[in-house]
Amino acid sequence: MLPFNLGIPEVLVILGVALVIFGPKKLPELGRNLGKGLKNFKESLSSAASEMKAGLAENDEIKNDRQD
Repeated sequence: MLPFNLGIPEVLVILGVALVIFGPKKLPELGRNLGKGLKNFKESLSSAASEMKAGLAENDEIKNDRQD
């Protein structure tokens, strides 16, 4: 099963419409740009999550030092 509960026929229709709208020359470029954008988004999320974990660990260390 594909995301958003789409089946193979629906995906083929969407790809066909995209091909008609953007043309065969622009479609690979759009796909490449979409992939790069998703990659950058995932890297940003990962970076933010590690910064948040580091901040929480630092906060816990400070809290533990105050209790001692």
